[in-house]
Parts: sequence; C-alpha cells; structure tokens
Amino acid sequence: MKRTLTILVITLACMLTAVAQSDRRVQYKPYIDLRPMHFGILVGAHLQDLEFENVGMQTITDDDGVVTNQLIVCDADRWSPGFSVGVLGELRLHDNFSLRVAPTMHFGAKHLTFIDLQNTDGATGKPLKQTQDLKNTYFSLPIDIKFAAPRWNNHRPYLIAGINPMINMTKGDQDIVRLNRFSTMVEVGLGCDFYLPFFKLIPELKFCFGLSNVLDPDHVNELRDANLKAFAGSVSSAQSKMVVLTFYFE
Repeated sequence: MKRTLTILVITLACMLTAVAQSDRRVQYKPYIDLRPMHFGILVGAHLQDLEFENVGMQTITDDDGVVTNQLIVCDADRWSPGFSVGVLGELRLHDNFSLRVAPTMHFGAKHLTFIDLQNTDGATGKPLKQTQDLKNTYFSLPIDIKFAAPRWNNHRPYLIAGINPMINMTKGDQDIVRLNRFSTMVEVGLGCDFYLPFFKLIPELKFCFGLSNVLDPDHVNELRDANLKAFAGSVSSAQSKMVVLTFYFE
C-alpha cells in the first residue's frame, strides 16, 4: 500500500510539473467544473487477482472411513483481464474537492490452480494439478473523494481515494471455490480531466484492495463431488485485488 501511494504521489507531481511548464491556450468548456453536479458514463478494463491462505496438510476421511493425509496448495496463477461499464455522478464540494459515486459492472474471471503435492502424474512424475476458471460478475458502488489540482489550459490532474462495496452476481454451486456474495474494497488512484470541444474525457488508473475474507467457508460442505472437497478445503481465506483502467465521458 505504501509503495502504491508513493507511486501515485510521484506521478501526480510529474503531471503537475508538466502542466506548469505548458503555455496558456484557449480553454474548452470553461464553466463545466462550476456546476454542482456532474454526470457521465464510463468504460474500462481491469485485472483481477486473489491472494489465498493455504491450510497445509489436511486429514481426509472418505465415505468408506479411510483416513488419508493430503497436501494441496492453491494459487491464482495470473492476473485475469476483464471489462467494466457504468455511470458516473459527481458532487462538487469545493474548488478542489468533489464526492464521486460511480455504479459499475465488472465482468471477468480468475484462473485458479490447485497442486496436489502428495500425488503425482504417472506419465510425467509431476504433482497432479486441478484448475478452475472462477467466472464472476460484480456490481460495485465506489464512493470516492476526488482532490483535483487547479485547471491549467485543458487538463486537470487529480487523486482519488475511497471505499468500494461490491456484490458478486455469479454463483457457481459446484465450483471448487466459491466467493462470498458481498465484499468491500478500499481504492486509491489518479487520473486527469481532459477538456475537449464537445465533452470532457477522463482517463483514470485505480488500485483496489479487499478488506475482508471473500472465500465462502460453507461451500466445501455443499459439494456433491467428494473428490473436490480436498481441493476446496485446501484454502482458509482469500483477499481480492483489482487494477482498473477507466475512461469517463462527461
């Protein structure tokens, strides 16, 4: 988190330096920021990730009463891309501060890999693997405070920070891992308002970090396939992360 904040501050400082060195030009939409409310739409792309905590060695009792020990580890082995769409509402609080709400739908998936370290593939001799594409559709309602630098010509850099409640709209009853319906993330980011002749374009980069365990702990007991229960029980918690690149149009 500290490294992310440092990067954001340095980037904003560089943007402000570049703005200060530019010449004065004709301003498009000179009064747009004086309105008490701003509305717009947004489209963007994002990367999703999960950070798991593995339980280590498990003692498994099958239907016949046979007890075995299994060591299975789980990892989201890559950042998975997706896309986002939504709407924007922004309330002007001050010349440099505003309150922003942007209801958004995030469509994507996470790729999970389970490695059974106690059993090997007879052909290759490598540990057995099981994978899962954890598809998810989130409805999010981020509430952010936006701090914007003074406008110079037709651009205005800013920083944002806020909280983002999310609802998971996808429910895979027989997936190996299932996530909770509700979660909350904290987010920080930076962007820049570009004033064009007919509208305002706002590219923004945002980093989101989960505040709680998003893993559904009861899901393992609902699985009908007994062979998957050891994989589902190999993790005790998971925290979500997202990097979101968004383009707002006002």
